[in-house]
Amino acid sequence: MADKAYITPTVLKWARESAKIAEETAARKVAVTKEKIKEWENGESQPTIKQAQTLAKVYKRPFAVFFLSDIPKDFQLLNDFRKNGSKPLTTSSIFIIREIQQKQAWISEANKENNEPKLPFVGRYSLNDNPKDVAADILNTLSLNPSNYQFENPIKEWIESAERNGIFVSRTSFIHSKLKLDSEELQGFAIADPFAPFIFINSDDWQAPQLFTLVHELSHIWIAESGISNDANPEAINKGKFHPIELFCNEVAANALMPEELINRMRSLLNLNSKELFSAAKKIGVSSYALLVRLLSLKLILIEEYNKLKKEADIEFYEFKQRENEKKLKAKVSLGGPSYFLLQLNRNSRLFTQTVLDAFRGGTIEATLASNLLNVQANKFNKLEAQIYK
Repeated sequence: MADKAYITPTVLKWARESAKIAEETAARKVAVTKEKIKEWENGESQPTIKQAQTLAKVYKRPFAVFFLSDIPKDFQLLNDFRKNGSKPLTTSSIFIIREIQQKQAWISEANKENNEPKLPFVGRYSLNDNPKDVAADILNTLSLNPSNYQFENPIKEWIESAERNGIFVSRTSFIHSKLKLDSEELQGFAIADPFAPFIFINSDDWQAPQLFTLVHELSHIWIAESGISNDANPEAINKGKFHPIELFCNEVAANALMPEELINRMRSLLNLNSKELFSAAKKIGVSSYALLVRLLSLKLILIEEYNKLKKEADIEFYEFKQRENEKKLKAKVSLGGPSYFLLQLNRNSRLFTQTVLDAFRGGTIEATLASNLLNVQANKFNKLEAQIYK
């Protein structure tokens, strides 16, 4: 007879519910009935040690947690700034938020212990300030110029600049192969901590919306408002529908990515057709929609022109997505998809990865903790580190 795990029933139930996992799903993972899960959670019977270990892995909790006498204090869910009626956060979103909170808490505590100074830009502004001023300060702090990017892909430049300034940026679209992130549910979130600000970007979408989300989340840090977003969208202008913080951060992002002076210059050179609009938008890393909305808000085009170009841009964007999907498919077939270690590097953030590896090599932390923070086995650290320099 297999050894029983004398877990605390209320803790087992809390672990499942906090992971937003249904009884049926939990039962399927350990090949038992839904009624058996209820029995364990009511204390009427106990799972085997192997079953409890499986559930710990499914719920993404340490096995030892199940044996605590009471429900432990958990990370508080971030403020939810998404509009009313948004999709409820599901298991994948809960897991990625918890994972980033764990990383952020560790690095923040480490920086405090090392007497690192607070980052001066966290909370430098508030909702009472002009979004244009906040945007200008972000560009100045990160030493970025949207009219003169160094890379063909602007999001790369933004992430590198953010991390050089102590802002950790994580990007992924999945927890594992069977648990994907939905960009309609969660585009990104920010933890505006002065010792270790952390941004997460859902890479489920294509790169222009990701860049807008990144700058939107930077705005959250500049006004010290930690929270979850799925309205990082230049078209989110209905003030009765969206949270004031989201509207403010969208305005900041629009001003940072498309400064008025730059858009005025671009407009003077643009013949207003969808192809030129698409080309101009791609150059500065935004979508045609974002550029159109910006042109309209600055009164550089009429509403009739906006509506006409938006319809044309829909067709142009559809064709672009088809081409991009074909490229991805060919790359996947020929190369077998991106490296596992590159995916983990982006998920951890390059800056966070290097910081953890330095702490491990310097003997500050144990291999087990480093492995847990990086989602990579300790004997594979050299492969992960190799991706940093590629």
